[in-house]
Amino acid sequence: MSKFGELIDVDVPVLLDFFTEWNEQSTAMHPVLRDVAAALGDKAKVIKIDVEKNKELAEALRVKGLPTLIIYKNGEMKWRHSGEQDANTLIGIIQGYV
Repeated sequence: MSKFGELIDVDVPVLLDFFTEWNEQSTAMHPVLRDVAAALGDKAKVIKIDVEKNKELAEALRVKGLPTLIIYKNGEMKWRHSGEQDANTLIGIIQGYV
């Protein structure tokens, strides 16, 4: 979990995508997140977290629905959403925290 603190305690927005490979909505988000990462470049980070491999973290953050998207900045949760989002919406939300 200490690595998680290092991931989110940065001065650019960090979009976390909690997913599993067997969840269709989760896998449908992969190309959307690639577009978001490409559009924002180094102004933000996009990190995919496999819930199957990070059960402790998912439980600590009470991730229930998939995909769950969370934006952190400077270690603080700024935004959270369960379910799919389109790239333009995500880019707009993240730019609000840049």
